[in-house]
Amino acid sequence: MRGHLTIALLILSNTFMTFAWYGHLKFKDIGWFGKLGLPMVIMISWGIALFEYIFQVPANRMGYTDNGGPFNLWQLKVIQEVITLTVFTLFTIFLFKNETFKLNHFIGFGFLVLAVYFIFKN
Repeated sequence: MRGHLTIALLILSNTFMTFAWYGHLKFKDIGWFGKLGLPMVIMISWGIALFEYIFQVPANRMGYTDNGGPFNLWQLKVIQEVITLTVFTLFTIFLFKNETFKLNHFIGFGFLVLAVYFIFKN
């Protein structure tokens, strides 16, 4: 159960992180947001990133083996990276229609799946 909750919280965290890091690139398409200066864009991104931490910190605390969770530090990091790239891919495909998902991206994800396999292998 803690493992599933950890993963769910990491998905939420990474969704906010992706919007904080890359969502502002679409501001130009959203009316008056396109006129915001860089300092204001940074402040909005920080506000969004706050929610990233609200989900990420508890996910790592409850998921870590030393706190009674099912994952060691290496496993937590690899899970987080795979979730980050998955969320980023979905974000890019649905919001940035000019970006294409190519074969080399798919192959790279295949190697990440192999990384997960090897990190979790005893």
